[in-house]
Amino acid sequence: MAQPQKKLYYPSFDLQGHRGARGMFPENTLPAFMAALQQGVTTIELDVVITADKQVLVSHEPYLSPEICLGLEGEEIKNEKQYNLYKMMYVDVAACDCGSKMHERFPEQVKVKINKPLLRDVIVQVEDFIKNKTKYEVDYNIEIKSVKGEEGISQPDVNVFSDLVIQLIDEYLPLDRVVIQSFDFRVLQYIKKKYPQVRLALLIENKLSWEENIKQLGFTPEIYSPYYQLLTEERIKAIKQTRMRVIPWTVNDASEMLKLKTWGVDGLITDYPNRAKELGLGWMK
Repeated sequence: MAQPQKKLYYPSFDLQGHRGARGMFPENTLPAFMAALQQGVTTIELDVVITADKQVLVSHEPYLSPEICLGLEGEEIKNEKQYNLYKMMYVDVAACDCGSKMHERFPEQVKVKINKPLLRDVIVQVEDFIKNKTKYEVDYNIEIKSVKGEEGISQPDVNVFSDLVIQLIDEYLPLDRVVIQSFDFRVLQYIKKKYPQVRLALLIENKLSWEENIKQLGFTPEIYSPYYQLLTEERIKAIKQTRMRVIPWTVNDASEMLKLKTWGVDGLITDYPNRAKELGLGWMK
């Protein structure tokens, strides 16, 4: 069972490896998470969905993406709906290669024949790496990939989805090392009510004002996490006056990283933690 909560420690700058380190290794895979740790991230960022056997699976989509995965027989995927992860047992998901295909948008990515891992396996390997290599604890920023209207199709009900994720985490980690993020306001509202000790991050890609988004959410989360191009220096200052931390996604250009840091963001999410490391961001200088 998870240990009692302790006083939270916030790094001066929270460098988060997006889907592990997607610019370096196949996204949301164990090698990507290990690479992120080696580059000095302070938080591991990842996405979760649910399989037919109610396993919490690390995946950005609730299906096998033709962009990054091959099918059960190693074939190219023509119809992604054929591989709906919510309708597949994990043993079948694990048989599919999601690391060997060349990714046109990430040409530097090292190709590895590897499958989508379970969240519990990621936590075990990350914690082992911390214990034996870095000796530096990191947080986990876990996105619940919920979409309104997909209940029973590619995901369970929001409440069931959230419970499965939180209960799994609670078996392996102190909840004070975890942030739950989502674009789905319902997820955050449910967790706020049932698990008030869990830190929450509101993901934003719409062009509404931050005030309107918070009004619709109904409470002030610990973190406001918008697409980075939606931010200005003045907006960052205003948001931080509410005591929310501002951590934008997904920032891959070095000059943009430096500009946002100068503007006062509390961290950033990037596919290239190696580029951030070269700028002196993260804990490993």
